Amino acid sequence: MERVTLRIPKQQIEEVEQMVETGEFPNRSEAIRSAVREMLNDQSERSGANENKRSWAKV
Repeated sequence: MERVTLRIPKQQIEEVEQMVETGEFPNRSEAIRSAVREMLNDQSERSGANENKRSWAKV
């Protein structure tokens, strides 16, 4: 596994922390890995019809 450093708005991190506190995820890293997996799965399902549209890239 590789380490990645990223910046995330404080409000989003607080929401992730709440998910950890309620037991939805064991820690922040696993919550973020899960979000990345979901994004990649969604993207692979959409590839083909909307190859150049990346809704996840909108901030």
